[in-house]
Parts: sequence; C-alpha cells; structure tokens
Amino acid sequence: MERLWNANYVKVMTANFSLFFAFYLLTPLLPLYLSETFGATKDVIGLVLSGYTVTALLFRPFSGYFVDTFPRKKVLMVCFAAFSIFFAGYLAAGTLLMFALVRTLHGGPFGALTVANSTVAIDVLPSSRRNEGVGYYGLSNNLAMAIAPTFAIYIYAETHNFELLFWMALIIATFGWMVDATVRLKPTTVTQAPKRISLDRFFLARGWMLGFNMIFFGFCFGVLSNYLAIYGKQVLGMTGGTGTWFLLCSIGLMMSRLQGSRALRQGKLTQNATEGMLLSLAGYTIFVACPDMVGYYGSAILIGLGNGHLWPAFQNMIISMAHHNERGTANSTILISWDVGVGIGIIAGGAIAEHLGYATAFWTVSVTHALGVLLYFVRTRRFFLSGRLDQPSAS
Repeated sequence: MERLWNANYVKVMTANFSLFFAFYLLTPLLPLYLSETFGATKDVIGLVLSGYTVTALLFRPFSGYFVDTFPRKKVLMVCFAAFSIFFAGYLAAGTLLMFALVRTLHGGPFGALTVANSTVAIDVLPSSRRNEGVGYYGLSNNLAMAIAPTFAIYIYAETHNFELLFWMALIIATFGWMVDATVRLKPTTVTQAPKRISLDRFFLARGWMLGFNMIFFGFCFGVLSNYLAIYGKQVLGMTGGTGTWFLLCSIGLMMSRLQGSRALRQGKLTQNATEGMLLSLAGYTIFVACPDMVGYYGSAILIGLGNGHLWPAFQNMIISMAHHNERGTANSTILISWDVGVGIGIIAGGAIAEHLGYATAFWTVSVTHALGVLLYFVRTRRFFLSGRLDQPSAS
C-alpha cells in the first residue's frame, strides 16, 4: 500500500491548519465586535459578514481555472500572501464602512486559497489513498475549529482587546504561508489557456447537482455558526458557550473523519454522505427544539459528526466526476456551492432573527436541511452514480 503521510502532505495540512486557525480566531466573535464597537444591528451584521462569503464565491470559479491552468505552487503562494496581508486591514479599519470594505475584499484571497491549497493536497496524495487522504485533510480544518474559537474567546474575556486577535491572526496566517513555501510538487505540464473561455473552465457543470445540493447544507451552517455567539449571549445568557460549542463540534468532526476513513478508502461515498446528512439533521433539529444547555451542546456533537461524514463524501464525489486537469475546478465548484449557501444563510438568518426571532431562524435551518436530505435521496445520489468517471465500487 502506498504511503499516505508523506512530508508534502503533512506540510499542506499544517498550512491549512494555520489558514483556518486564523479564520476561526475571528469568525465567532465578529458579530459581537460589530455590535459592541460600531453599534451594528443584526441586519447590518448579516450584510457586513456576508460580503466575505460573496467575494469568496466570486473568486472561486476563477481560482479553480487558474489552479488548473497555471503552476499551482505559484498560484498557491500568491493567494496565501494576499490572505495573510488582509488581516492587517482590520487593524486599520476605524469605521463600520471601512471594516465592511476590508472584510468583503478579504473573502477573495480566502476563496482562492482554499481551492489552491486543497488541490495541492490532492496532488501530493498517492492516487490509491486519495479518498482517505481527502478525509484526513479535513482534520486540519476541524482541529483549527476546535482550538481557535475557544482560544479567541478566552483571550477576549481576559483582555477585551480585538486588536490583539487581529495581530494573532496575521502572524498565524503568515506562518502558514511560510510552511506552504517549502512544499515540493512534481513537475507537471501546464495547460495552455484556451483561446475560447467556456463555463467548464470555471464550474464543473458535470457535477452541478452535487453543488446545488450542497447549497442547502451550507445555508444551515452559515446561519448557525454566525449567530451562535450572539444567540447564546442574548437568549441563553451564556458568555463562554460558543468556544465549547465549536470544541464539541470539532471533536465530532474529527471522530467522524477517523471513523469514516475506512469507508472512504473502500469508496463508500454515498454511504458516508447518507450518514452525515442524517446526523446533521438531528443536530440542527435538537438545537432549536431544545433551547437549553443539553440542546445547545448536544447539537454541536451531532452536527460535527454529520459534517465530518458529509463534506469528504461530497468532495470525493465531485472529484470522481472530474478529469485530472479539472481537479481545481471540481474543488472550487463544491466550495462555491457551500459559499452560496453560507452567504444566503448569513443574510437570511440575520433578517429572520431581527424580525421574527431566533427560534424562527433556527427552525428554518432544520427545515432547509431536511429538504437537502430529501433532494439527495430523490435525485443527487442517482445523478452521481450514473455520472462518475472512476470505476464504481461499493457505495
């Protein structure tokens, strides 16, 4: 059996951990920052934070094209450098308008970087261990999610200093850039940019149904993750619960990645997806049906377990529908779809919570996820099985 944990794979995972640690260091506290520093309402918070996702969404189709067309290492380094530098912009933003501008623009390099780094991770994996390796790669995201929010909330509780968090994010992101700089890729033939640019260069149309289905699941996580801290503080009277929620969610994610690695190695992608969707649905439903400590923390474990099965399954499914020189496009397609859902969730969640209350917003999440599960069983699963390019195994 080919070696999975090679030096380049470990480096890319380390850089990915740094990327998402910097990201999650700020994400759960930004609604509080905007509310307390600028007096922003829930509607305004939703609009400001959604700008990041919208810009990431706009950049991802082009990043998939560039990753597949130009030397991946160079694309990766430029994207990582831009992502790191933007953290300095938060330090300089003294008004809500300036912060909104910086936050919105920051989504561009983030969207491009996540595509470039994950595509490089796929490149350094042995082909026989790719499904399994993609699943393990997500552990670096999960570990960052487990540590960063708790760490950020502790630092803020002790210092009440958001600038310190911005500096930390800048330093950690720069470290990730330095690690990725040491990754060695095998020389490959660079695809010449076609004179005629088609949609297929930016979006894997062959896997459109998988992307459409992922929008439903992105919406749910977008609403919950972005309004978790302010909901816990204003409704449940919890000041430190957000960090614990993300920690439990990440434990669930890591457990499912480890438990599901064997199924991924055996090619049981649809089985992993099914388990993940049903576990996440239970988590979202418990969160809103039981507005107490049990529902709050119990949902974190279930959503973590669910997304830990769901994400690598969908990512491997769309990669299985792509040719070798379309991996970047396939990666960007599934990430674009997630971003669309998250962006809609942030905007809609803020508006629904402002005018109809948090309960209505979170019931909307549960219903939306149930519709996504229904779509998968009615259409998406058959769509994938009939359209995959690799040899199907037990699924």
